[in-house]
Amino acid sequence: MGFLAPWFLGGLAALGVPVFVHLLRRHKATPRPVSSLMFFERGTQSSTRHRRLRYLVLFALRCALLLLVVLAFANPYIRKATADANFRLLLIVLDHSFSMRAGTRFADGKQQALALLAGKPHGQKTQIISLGGQFEMRTAAITDDTQLRAALENIQPGDGHANFGELGQAMRSLTETEDGPIELHLFSDMQRTAMPSNLAEAVLPNNVELVLHPVADGSRRANWTVESVEAPTTLSDPKDPKHSRVQAVIAGFGTPAATKTASLLVNGKTIATRKIEVPASGRATVEFRPLDVGYGFNRCEVRVEGEDAFPADDTSVFAVRRSDPQRVLFVHAAEDTRSALYFGSALSAATQGSFALQSVAAEQATDLAPSKYAFVVLSDAVTLPGIFEHTLGQYVANGGRVLIALSTAAGHHRQIPLWGGDVKDTHDYARQGGTATVGLVDFSYPALDQAQPGADNGGWADVRVFYAAVPEQGQARVAARLSDGTPLLLDKQVGEGHIVLLASGLENLTNDLPLHPIFVVFVDRMARYLSGDERLSGSKVVDAFVQLRAAAEPAGVSVNVEVIDPDGRRPLSLSEARTIESFRLERSGFYQIRFANGRDAVIGVNPDRRESNLEPLTKDVQDLWSGSSGSRGTQPAGAARVPVKARPVSLWWYVMLLALVVASAETALASDHLGTQREEA
Repeated sequence: MGFLAPWFLGGLAALGVPVFVHLLRRHKATPRPVSSLMFFERGTQSSTRHRRLRYLVLFALRCALLLLVVLAFANPYIRKATADANFRLLLIVLDHSFSMRAGTRFADGKQQALALLAGKPHGQKTQIISLGGQFEMRTAAITDDTQLRAALENIQPGDGHANFGELGQAMRSLTETEDGPIELHLFSDMQRTAMPSNLAEAVLPNNVELVLHPVADGSRRANWTVESVEAPTTLSDPKDPKHSRVQAVIAGFGTPAATKTASLLVNGKTIATRKIEVPASGRATVEFRPLDVGYGFNRCEVRVEGEDAFPADDTSVFAVRRSDPQRVLFVHAAEDTRSALYFGSALSAATQGSFALQSVAAEQATDLAPSKYAFVVLSDAVTLPGIFEHTLGQYVANGGRVLIALSTAAGHHRQIPLWGGDVKDTHDYARQGGTATVGLVDFSYPALDQAQPGADNGGWADVRVFYAAVPEQGQARVAARLSDGTPLLLDKQVGEGHIVLLASGLENLTNDLPLHPIFVVFVDRMARYLSGDERLSGSKVVDAFVQLRAAAEPAGVSVNVEVIDPDGRRPLSLSEARTIESFRLERSGFYQIRFANGRDAVIGVNPDRRESNLEPLTKDVQDLWSGSSGSRGTQPAGAARVPVKARPVSLWWYVMLLALVVASAETALASDHLGTQREEA
């Protein structure tokens, strides 16, 4: 204990005042001689009571009051343990990514985090954070140890992919509002694939001190996994040799050369088994054909047999929907005889009977119901019967999808059916003595998706365009542009559906696209996208999003969506089911989904296979990241303790409160002690 203002203790000299009043300044009566009392009348008089006990208590209270006032001004304090003199914020980050399921990594990490929490100073502000598929703040910066421990206990192993770059980004955002020093303790297996390729993304601000707690043993553990699976999302003919097959890649990480057994399961039943030679730390492809599945949704998986360091990643799940060939309505202008031939041939070659094309002229489409078709194509049909155009608009609003190809007729009819905009201009490149090329392609667009497009722009660089319309773009997404910037492929969402607009034709008069191999690929992927097959079955990666409806609508107007997770639970509340637009797939396994347009889906979800490589970061990289050249930044289990220092805690308020109590008691006692009463003389 000490005093922050010790010079005020000189005021203790004031204690002499009550001593003088009570002990030195006593009333002395002067004796006066009286000859006789016979002439005095007997009576009563007022006199001060002199009770010794009350007298001494009053004296003590007055001394105590002066003492407490002096002590309050001297500001006494006690020293209390704290994190450090600067009140540093403690962050406990627990990695719960998929790789933490290997062995006892997650249990060890949580136990070490709880030990650190138990050993921290009671008054230090602490925040619990989980790192996995998403960087999630589990608590605010608080001092309640009970709440902090409960938040830490509630973290469970996840299926997501850890990214140390997200940790660095989150810390840079946090330091924008937190100016003081921060001590971050990361409990993780320090997986090498969690570190971004650019280490600068994971660099922490200067006021953040990183302490690493690796829970892996540091050795490279052998692990085999099903790295990828290529399978049809829909299948109309199981005997089709081209599409009725499953190809899987078996990969080994830190493994010796071995013979592995791969199995194909459909609805929980093993239907095929293959032996495969996997080279040391290499990959091998295994193929299963034919894929014998029943009608409807089939839950399939490829499994690699044999024990390894991480059994949780030995399977890869996917869904296959078997159905009869879906019908496609192709509406063309009466004079257009080429587009249906080119499009139908490419569709048949690409999908092998999954779609059946019905081609009609625009004038014959009056009585057709678009809802009976997987999707609709309008080729150079800028004039439609009124009834059919109205019905087609309702079809799109309810979730249908339409491809509109503008050919030379667009130059004579400015209005584009369903699009909600007109043709602003046309470019006749052939008449001008040249052609245009495809200059920009968005390969993230589902109908143009290519993982590695290559130097030829994914095959689009050789396409020549002779004629193109310039439609009003509005809020549409532009997926491809010509070399002069003219939009070539646009996508607009209308209600629950989509309208895809091709600014040129589907024949070889306005462009030579049908003469290139990329046309078959384009028709295949466009058909999958327009039919919605890409989201009704197949497989996705954990933490991917699936769109449930086009846009949120007021409660009571929108249709409920339904999601059932791999555990059979419904993760959406009633309000979310009416309004939510997209849903994050947080768990591995099969999800059942009913979309707002009424279509059902079964989707297989797998963890990111980067999590299967259990190799940890090297010690040099860990030291570089933590900013340490030795072992200060990396501590073993339970070894980390926050350096405890002391800070002064003032007792001023407590002394003043006690002085107030003493003053009240002194006032009451003095009033009683100095009172008068009538006594007999």
